[in-house]
Amino acid sequence: MDQLETVRDSHAYQAASARIAATDDLTVEHMCEATMIPAPSGQERERGRWLYDRLFELGINPHIDDVGNVVAVTPGGDSDAPRVVVASHLDTAFPEGTDVHCRREGKRIYGPGVSDNARGLAAMVALARGLQTAVWPTRVPVAFVGTVGEEGAGDLRGVKHYMSQHMEDTTAFIALDGAGGSRIINAGVGSRRLRFVLRGEGGHSWSDWGTPNALHTAGRAIATLAALRTPADPRTTLSVGRAGGGSSINVIAEHAWFEVDLRSEESDSLAELERVVRTTVQRVCVEDGNTRGVIDCEIELFGDRPAGKASTASPLVRVAVEATRAAGFQPELTSSSTDANVAMAAGIQAIGIGAGGDAGGTHTLREWYDNERGTAGLDRALLILLSAAGLRA
Repeated sequence: MDQLETVRDSHAYQAASARIAATDDLTVEHMCEATMIPAPSGQERERGRWLYDRLFELGINPHIDDVGNVVAVTPGGDSDAPRVVVASHLDTAFPEGTDVHCRREGKRIYGPGVSDNARGLAAMVALARGLQTAVWPTRVPVAFVGTVGEEGAGDLRGVKHYMSQHMEDTTAFIALDGAGGSRIINAGVGSRRLRFVLRGEGGHSWSDWGTPNALHTAGRAIATLAALRTPADPRTTLSVGRAGGGSSINVIAEHAWFEVDLRSEESDSLAELERVVRTTVQRVCVEDGNTRGVIDCEIELFGDRPAGKASTASPLVRVAVEATRAAGFQPELTSSSTDANVAMAAGIQAIGIGAGGDAGGTHTLREWYDNERGTAGLDRALLILLSAAGLRA
């Protein structure tokens, strides 16, 4: 690809790449620093301040927006031109009180969140450091955005807020999420998360036997949902993740609840599955009512991640494939749920990529990172970024 060759031959790329490689130990140090700052979704303030300080040190002026995102736009280039966004989420999947100590065992570095997403944050700082060395060489501005609320019930809160304000001035979107050098996420898996709350009159397990039991109804509803068939193409899934209810062993439960996670690669399939799930549970509640009482059903939508896809023919996906090969990796186009979902759903060319190295145990207390080929992964990200943002003449 001529565009990629032009970038690779440029002084800007060579200067930035050399700087990133020469400071790789610092990148790993930054990764460990970020790991050891607790950042459950909704509690990212301290880690956000850490990212703010790292970007400020590089001569760009970050700010923290209304929801806690850290935003820094590079100087130079056409300040009025649409931006290329590089996003990396600040939050982790681990609850408050988790031991986030970072430790080495051989080649591996262990720590909850060390890959997802301390690696992405450290990579963002490394890319900014490379661009600084190359004297901010891009034709259009680059917006580095540390987002809040990407994990779990965070529901992409940070990137939704950022994009609601910058949809019109974003030309491309790159999410740095986790480790690796091969994956190119060009399809955003959408999700809907529903909480069902069932209520009946309840009573004594002996003397009021026959009164509708909210837990029994919840169990039958869950079993009915588990028997539903979902499409294989587009891939669409259903999972009941949490459930509870009742007040005592000898009581007919007057309340019960359960939460359902629905996912699909396409919005229409996701919407249809949501419709089926809602009507199925409501039907079970009606069927379980009798002359001695009813089961009321309340439904709350508490998570809504849009689905989207970047065409394989889009300039960003094409350059990502070529840059992946140039960095010595085998490209793997895939789907996942990342900050890039919001841009994809809006029709903006967007991808998610790993930030080099290898990792495992994601979202567990045994999460680890191995920095072998870490710099190659950062170089891939740099090639993609410079190709997307262009070089000043």
